[in-house]
Amino acid sequence: MDNKAENIIQENVLKGLKSSDSQKVIETIGELRDSGNVAYIPLLLDLLISTPETEIRKKIRELFSNLKDSDAIPILISAIQDPKYAPELKGLVSSCWENGLDYTAYLSMFVDLLIEKDLEVAFEAYTVIMNTENKIDQSILDIQIGRIEKALISVPELKRQLLLDVIDFLPSIGF
Repeated sequence: MDNKAENIIQENVLKGLKSSDSQKVIETIGELRDSGNVAYIPLLLDLLISTPETEIRKKIRELFSNLKDSDAIPILISAIQDPKYAPELKGLVSSCWENGLDYTAYLSMFVDLLIEKDLEVAFEAYTVIMNTENKIDQSILDIQIGRIEKALISVPELKRQLLLDVIDFLPSIGF
């Protein structure tokens, strides 16, 4: 595809996402889901927090939950860490375990979420951690286990079992 055709597609996507017609926005999100182009994720993230339309937010969350391109990982991680997207934190974290991409490199961040955030976000981070399949260097795991053990002293009782489960699980993915 030449640059002119690519530019026209990009303009149409931008027009579709910025449309005042919510049905047009939803159709455009569906097209993006089918094309798999991760370049539009930042725009979708901004739309997620700015639109009052529940159906549009739902479609964006579904798209994030079905991502299959690993290039999306650093974009989602950056959004999770950005306070601007805090209202959507639970959904962003849940999309990480739902899409099945490899977040092994971000174990420390998910442990932070598990320890520091409310029960709902902590549970989503717990699920990401517990679905980790790739092996992680034991020394990294030991550091995370130590952090979790230290946090056990001050976490609410409801989160305590999540932390204990993660402490039991982490050695199984060590090498």
